[in-house]
This record gives sequence, C-alpha cells and structure tokens, in this order.
Amino acid sequence: MNSSDLMEEGVELMLLGMGSVFIFLILLVVLTTLMSKVIGRYFPEPIAVPAGKAAAKPKGKAGDVDEQTIAIISAAIRQHRARRS
Repeated sequence: MNSSDLMEEGVELMLLGMGSVFIFLILLVVLTTLMSKVIGRYFPEPIAVPAGKAAAKPKGKAGDVDEQTIAIISAAIRQHRARRS
C-alpha cells in the first residue's frame, strides 16, 4: 500500500465515523422531541391554581411586635445563653 491509498482509506474511515455519529445525534434529537411531545400530550402538567390570598393582619408601625412574639423570642434567647454557659 502506498501513502495515497492509506490517506484515501483514512478519509473514508473518518467520513464513515463522523457520518454515523451525525446520524446518531440527529436520531437522538428527533426521538427526544417525539418523546417530549407524546409525554406532554398524554401526561400534561397540572395547571397551578394560585391560592387565595391569606387575610393579612393590618400592619402597624415597623417596630410593633405583639407581646406573645416578644415572650417567645426572649425565651429562645435565654435558652441559647443557658446552653452556651
């Protein structure tokens, strides 16, 4: 075999390999798209219904905190400090 035959065979193998990879990738894209459409048609995602707005308490000044919240926060701080000591 001379060098031109080797080059010719190398190019032929390269085109065959690249062609098979290209065909595989095209087939993969087509099948994935088809599968996505079939899944979307027969198993659609449920439409999210927005929940009703919860009745919000009227907000006062930025510093207003009810007494129960203050008691809970104070107890948590005391417990944290007791654990650290």
